[in-house]
Amino acid sequence: MKLPPDPTGDFTESTITSKVAYDGGFLRMRRDEVRLPDGAPALREYVEHPGAVMMLAFLDDDTVLFERQYRYPLRRHFIELPAGKLERGEPPLQTARRELVEECGYEAAEWWHIATLHPSIGYSDEVIEIFGARTLAHVGAQLDPGEHLEVFPATVDDALAWVREGIVTDTKTMIALFWWKQFGRKGP
Repeated sequence: MKLPPDPTGDFTESTITSKVAYDGGFLRMRRDEVRLPDGAPALREYVEHPGAVMMLAFLDDDTVLFERQYRYPLRRHFIELPAGKLERGEPPLQTARRELVEECGYEAAEWWHIATLHPSIGYSDEVIEIFGARTLAHVGAQLDPGEHLEVFPATVDDALAWVREGIVTDTKTMIALFWWKQFGRKGP
């Protein structure tokens, strides 16, 4: 495998000052003054995110669990793979295990890490860890208060057709499906 070329220079920006511009219940917005590599000052605004996980939870070799839920910022329902945010100090795999039970009602006997995503590198520090899960046992969902969603199975190929048709537009779901189609069947 050929790696990308090494950079010819260091483009690191150094923090001069950092302050919280907004502190909400879920997200925090920072406004930092930085020094650019050429010495000039600049402002950087970004969202601090606690991090998240997403799961490809396999009922069989080709069928995974999906969720349909309403996403308020875009005022519509979306079809997504199960996902959830990390609690403070919680390791990502533990979050994935917890979220699969809470949202979908399943425990998995087999887990593996698939990929790491940085979905919004221009304005957020969010990291999403994607996990695979197999050998599922239904134990009953334990949705958080105020959480409303529908869980249903679908094949990876059907879901990829939904991507092509514009039915699935959630980027983290799209990336996980594409990744699995390209690399997963050769994986663990």
